[in-house]
Amino acid sequence: MNEIVNFLNENPVQYFSSIGIDGNPKVRPFQFMFEKNGKLYFCTNNQKDVYNEIKNNPYIEICTSSPNFAWIRLNGKVTFTNDLEIKKAIIEHSPLVKSLYQNAENPIFEVFYIKDAKATIADFSGNSPKEYSL
Repeated sequence: MNEIVNFLNENPVQYFSSIGIDGNPKVRPFQFMFEKNGKLYFCTNNQKDVYNEIKNNPYIEICTSSPNFAWIRLNGKVTFTNDLEIKKAIIEHSPLVKSLYQNAENPIFEVFYIKDAKATIADFSGNSPKEYSL
């Protein structure tokens, strides 16, 4: 788990893919918040298209790469949580999120984690990719 968390933290702009309401794939930049109790947390706004997309089809994939051409692919099922302690922790963790939502009770602020996540970290070294089930 540490290798995955470190990779996401060291490469803070990830690309989040979902299936759009129109049935076509959608990709947009996203940011990992943190790991707690084996869960990888992210957040969004329930007024955005991505929220409706992942409510409709919760299976997603995230990808990012490092400056030295290593990459991670992370996929699984989005599971929303209303855990106020997690929401507060995210607000305190991210100045950007805090600037957008001000507080954890904001009704448009949504938090989720990736359930049954699988991750692959690979590079062009010729070594086999490392695979993880979370």
